[in-house]
Amino acid sequence: MGVMTSFPGMRGGTVQGYFSQPGHAKGPAVVVIQEWWGVQGQIKGVCDRLALMGFTALAPDLYGGKVIPYHDEAAASAAVSSLDFKAAVEDVVRGAVVHLKKSASKVGLMGFCMGGAVAVIGAARIRELDTAVSFYGLPPANVVSGKDVRVPLQGHFASEDHSVTPEKVDAFETELKDAGRKYEFYRYQAHHAFMNEDRKAVHDPKAAALAWDRTLAWLRRYLGVAL
Repeated sequence: MGVMTSFPGMRGGTVQGYFSQPGHAKGPAVVVIQEWWGVQGQIKGVCDRLALMGFTALAPDLYGGKVIPYHDEAAASAAVSSLDFKAAVEDVVRGAVVHLKKSASKVGLMGFCMGGAVAVIGAARIRELDTAVSFYGLPPANVVSGKDVRVPLQGHFASEDHSVTPEKVDAFETELKDAGRKYEFYRYQAHHAFMNEDRKAVHDPKAAALAWDRTLAWLRRYLGVAL
């Protein structure tokens, strides 16, 4: 349904990304951020699903074309370690938001795992953004805290997550609450990456369906619906 496209980064040059549009409707837009595996088919599928719901979607490629097989965690870890998150947010992710905002009145940001952390950073640092959704991703406390978040933030987290642990989620939620930020956090009896239907060992269809419905309701609340 979607196609690969290019758009300008904030620091010059062009960035590649997967772009999916609704049929004839002109609606709000969402930037979708990859897991640490790269712009896999599952991430493209999220963009296509958003387009079917009336949202224009763009998944910028933070790895410059590199896609890592799901079994190769060592390569994924190396790719994440070499990524400059601050530069990625300020150059590539913000560039995608600004690019979409040329034709959409409102733009949201959604990310998974590594991309979830990027979404939270964007919620604090991208001034053109209208809302953000994080799936099982939070940045380190010294990068962004709950009080830094500027836009309404929704989060979906797994109780059986050994990376983004329930304790970390609780601490970040407390920061949001104490700072008076608009947010919704949901916990699921599931594992990290429960939204990824391509990873059968961790995918949880029931939790994924509920999280998707909640996400769509959130996006429609803060971005609007297709005209």
